[in-house]
Amino acid sequence: MATSDLSSKNRIQDTLFRGTSRFFALVVLALLAGIIGSLVIGSLPAFKEFGIGFIFSTDWNPVTEEYGGLNPILGTIVTSFIALLIAIPLSFGIALFLTQLCPARLRTPLGTMIELLAAVPSIIYGMWGLFVFAPFFADHVQPYLLEYLVPIPVVGILFDGPPMGIGVLTAGIILAFMVIPFIAAVMRDVFDIVPPILKESAYGLGATTWEVVRKVVLPYTKSGVVGGIMLGLGRALGETMAVTFVIGNAYEFSASLFNPGNSIASILANEFAEAGSGLHESALITLGLLLFGITFTVLAAARYMLSRVAKNEGTRT
Repeated sequence: MATSDLSSKNRIQDTLFRGTSRFFALVVLALLAGIIGSLVIGSLPAFKEFGIGFIFSTDWNPVTEEYGGLNPILGTIVTSFIALLIAIPLSFGIALFLTQLCPARLRTPLGTMIELLAAVPSIIYGMWGLFVFAPFFADHVQPYLLEYLVPIPVVGILFDGPPMGIGVLTAGIILAFMVIPFIAAVMRDVFDIVPPILKESAYGLGATTWEVVRKVVLPYTKSGVVGGIMLGLGRALGETMAVTFVIGNAYEFSASLFNPGNSIASILANEFAEAGSGLHESALITLGLLLFGITFTVLAAARYMLSRVAKNEGTRT
């Protein structure tokens, strides 16, 4: 009898646990659906007025009610690409040093300091970028880039501009500083979960540290590494205040990375408070919907890539 009562109690607890878990999962999905729905509804006036051409138009004039999203879309993509181009190798080096090369007594303090960088508010990064990094960049870095890179065909176009300090390149660099702690922390954690016996076996066969990392650690942790990179990309795509401080907030997009520009997040921060409940507000909401779509597309592509890699590994096996 006691055994039957205990079994019945366990079944009730399991049912409650499954129901509670399902409820919370549905709440998350409902919130996501609510956000998407509100963005779609808010963007309808802009799409009715401009159609799909909104995405490819470079116009943005609140006076004449002409709006287009191409410039901030390009600014968002370019600054995020610059950030990842800088952050990925630096984060990989940090994680590699902390897990494979760092002395044991320094591993915890250095790891903690890297993680603390993620806790710095974005507005602090923006203020530091505007008042400290931008003047230094304009006086000591951009002149050398102009002198040595501008004469190079094709590449020189990217650096042919006035050394003002603020601009698309500066915004990308500041974003890199912001996403490095996230990517590095994830990479470090996934590198730590590699079974020591796998690495010791490789070392026993005469592999160097780099060969162990390339042939053992990275294949074992590739899903986590890609996940960390996607986490950093998500932070870069949606970052607002830091980018607003240093990107220049000019509604234009130039081939030169030295020139000012804007991103979806920065134009939302600058104009949403003053936008009336009309076409201007709808255009801004449409930009928010496009940012959501860009982020979703990137994450979906990453998941598809990982699934293809896993499928190919199974085929080879």
